[in-house]
Amino acid sequence: MLSQIPNLLTLARIAVCPILVLLLHDGNYEMALVLFFAAGITDGLDGYIAKRFDCVSNFGAVLDPVADKLLIASTYIMLAILGDIPFWLLIVVMFRDLVIVVGYFIFVMMGIDIPMRPTYSSKVNTFVQISLMVAVLLEKASIIQVPLIVDGLIFGVLITTVVSGVQYVWLWGIRQEFEGASEK
Repeated sequence: MLSQIPNLLTLARIAVCPILVLLLHDGNYEMALVLFFAAGITDGLDGYIAKRFDCVSNFGAVLDPVADKLLIASTYIMLAILGDIPFWLLIVVMFRDLVIVVGYFIFVMMGIDIPMRPTYSSKVNTFVQISLMVAVLLEKASIIQVPLIVDGLIFGVLITTVVSGVQYVWLWGIRQEFEGASEK
């Protein structure tokens, strides 16, 4: 039973996404913030339990990043629709993720093994993306007003999204071409 707890926590994080969307749609930023923090806690907890009690699974290894992306994507989509973040930022973030997913599947279909490990710049990007969401939710919930921080985070998300996207294209595509050419 213990071995399934991390996967159940990850599934709970996925189940939270539509509720978060509804809360944001209704303008209930306070509860959206609480739910977002709760989802973040489950993210840390599922990883801790999986590693601490040696119950890491292939299913969980795939499901965890999917849950993270769903949470981030659904929140970004709603914040953009509501005008809380620029719509162009949503396009940049979603396009980068689309390029990564499509590129990965193309390589898999070509029989090329691509390790699914996040890069350092990707981890920084995720941190900045989440920081922006938290700052916006804090502002909209009238807990704290941080417009300069939000503006800085918008710029930070733009830069880290582009840098990490280019890095994935380089690591997976261009480097693969160089390595393939050097083997011939």
